Amino acid sequence: MATKSRSTKKAPSKGNKAEMLKYYRDMLLIRRFEEKAGQLYGMGKIAGFCHLYIGQEAVVTGMQACLKEGDQIITGYRDHGHMLACDMDPKGVMAELTGRIGGYSRGKGGSMHMFSKEKNFYGGHGIVGAQVPIGTGLGFANKYRGTDNVAVAYFGDGAANQGQVYEAFNMASLWDLPVVYVIENNMYAMGTSVARHASETELYKRGISFEIEGEEVDGMDVMAVRAAGEKAVKYVRSGKGPYILEMKTYRYRGHSMSDPAKYRKREEVDDIRSHHDPIEGLKTQLLEQGHASEDELKDIDKEIKGIVKEAADFSLESPEPDPSELWTDVLKDVEVA
Repeated sequence: MATKSRSTKKAPSKGNKAEMLKYYRDMLLIRRFEEKAGQLYGMGKIAGFCHLYIGQEAVVTGMQACLKEGDQIITGYRDHGHMLACDMDPKGVMAELTGRIGGYSRGKGGSMHMFSKEKNFYGGHGIVGAQVPIGTGLGFANKYRGTDNVAVAYFGDGAANQGQVYEAFNMASLWDLPVVYVIENNMYAMGTSVARHASETELYKRGISFEIEGEEVDGMDVMAVRAAGEKAVKYVRSGKGPYILEMKTYRYRGHSMSDPAKYRKREEVDDIRSHHDPIEGLKTQLLEQGHASEDELKDIDKEIKGIVKEAADFSLESPEPDPSELWTDVLKDVEVA
């Protein structure tokens, strides 16, 4: 059988006013939330690892627009944006970042380990690439149960080199599992550029050996992401098997808050910010198409800043977990029929 993998760079689809304003608002919420998280980390209010999603907002926003109730998503440790895109409460997310009882994991998971069964968000995983076989398992469960739900597994360009990823690809293709694999290629695996760590830098081609469809997408354009996502989700939901989307995106901050990112030039980051920023790009479209005025967009920003401030205040007012919490959520008793 010939390989089905290819690169298709099509013009992004157009959205209506309501859709575009929603995407703008959703991306702005992620941006402002992450900026506040960075501030709290600098103040010592957030401990441990903290990986910010600033610059990559269009990927999860565009993909989430393609999903329906019951579809699941799972990702790695750069996960706050995915939580917010799933409509998880910013207060609960921020409280978890600060290790408070009001957090989604009751203050015990921190930045990398939050879950919400209600929102079909299955983490937040600290082990590089570990979410990919788990996401494949979600797809298996969907097929086993006879639903038409789709699982979306996000991972980065660095995780794309993990062996467990290819084991998952093989099983997903062999069993035609309903999984969309989203490679968030932000150009650097920790401090190493893709050109230095990958012999094949067009990462969507990693599915060729498993006869998995794949394509490259402009991950800095939310409308392009949505167009590619709609195609991939339709393909997977119809029972044709998995699909790979390589989102070419970029992170503005270091790999984590402890990373000074000295391995890249300031001019490189500034160029992306000035010419390819996902939020500014959509803002320009909104203004040019007459969907919003500068004042209306400023009002949205003001509203978002208020939501983020409320989340930060809640997180700092919420108490820390009682030491007895160390013994909860460790084991679960189940009845075997």
